[in-house]
Amino acid sequence: MAVVEFPQLIARGCGLDVHKDTVVASIKGTGIKEETRTFATFTKDLEELLQWLEDHQITHIAMESTGVYWRPVYYVLEGSFEIILVNARHIKNVPGHKTDKKDSEWIAKLLLSGLLRHSFVPESWVRELRTLLRHRKKLVNERSREKNRLQNILEDANIKLGSVVSDVFSKTGQGIIDLLLAGVTDPVVLSNQAKGSLVNKKQALQQALYGRFCERHRFMLSLIIQTMHALDELISQLDQQIELCLADKQAELALLQTIPGVSRQSAIGIVSEIGLDMSQFLSDKHLASWAGVCPGNNESAGKVRSARITHGNTYLKTTLIEASWAASHTLNTFLSFKYHKLAQRRGKKKAAMAIAHQILTAAYHILRDKLPYKEPTLKAEILIERRKAEIQRLENRVRKLKILASQ
Repeated sequence: MAVVEFPQLIARGCGLDVHKDTVVASIKGTGIKEETRTFATFTKDLEELLQWLEDHQITHIAMESTGVYWRPVYYVLEGSFEIILVNARHIKNVPGHKTDKKDSEWIAKLLLSGLLRHSFVPESWVRELRTLLRHRKKLVNERSREKNRLQNILEDANIKLGSVVSDVFSKTGQGIIDLLLAGVTDPVVLSNQAKGSLVNKKQALQQALYGRFCERHRFMLSLIIQTMHALDELISQLDQQIELCLADKQAELALLQTIPGVSRQSAIGIVSEIGLDMSQFLSDKHLASWAGVCPGNNESAGKVRSARITHGNTYLKTTLIEASWAASHTLNTFLSFKYHKLAQRRGKKKAAMAIAHQILTAAYHILRDKLPYKEPTLKAEILIERRKAEIQRLENRVRKLKILASQ
């Protein structure tokens, strides 16, 4: 079988096979001898790798995005070379011929032939913001789990506070929990903490608060409340650091918030994942594909197979979905109309993903052009069509009710 030779587009390059403790580097190109060396991943060893590559006048480096192990290697080498970070699925070698040396040589060969596609690596300030915000989300999720644990303790004591109060952590709920921690278990005294519309539900509150609350429950509640307060403090510290990172990015955040459904927190989430430089992406379609909010292509022999969305960036996808749900509840907006129209045919989840795609596309153009969001020009016609559909739905419902009443 003839060996296929790819044309060489890059003069000198290096392929890196990155592991936790070692980096296997293979250099190849015009005027240099092919060589492979193995370096440890300590900082001094990586600096030796940097010097070795500079001595051979290497201009381009390609490496796999292996877990988190690529990051320190990338950070040491960036600025001195043009580095291409590649998805490991895009550079699979021939099965049965896999060694670290052969992997690095294969990466170097693909690099010199110009067959590798660069993965998105954000700027340093975006990476810092991304780390802070992702950790904040983990703490918020942990706080939610603590809230669930607290409600489980109340249920264990047969205190049905959640059956009467819509939010256990409202002012009424917090007041009742504070009294329970102080040792007060009298349902009448506890029900006096009712505020707002719950004042008219004191009788129901008293029935719900009559339980078997003992010292063990009080001790567990105390531990959970302490944990929640500690998490609140950590989240507050992270918020301060996030604001410092975004001190000079307020204009871009304000522009993103002109998109219906995008709050300040959502805008920060979008910026932390894609940055502000949209030249990193070829187009809004390329960005949507990278984020995993658009259908894929899977066709063979004229048959279209499953075209489900890709894995993409789960953090960005989650933020966009949250914004899409918020957009679906806005009044007289194109995104809200689009959501409800799609939800009737495809279901709410697919409609929410489609609106997430729309929001990301809008964010791309807003950050690229530095212009606020603008409703589509056909907004009036769309709203009229929506009102007509709503009127038709109500008329059909009235007609059915009349038929049922006549029977």
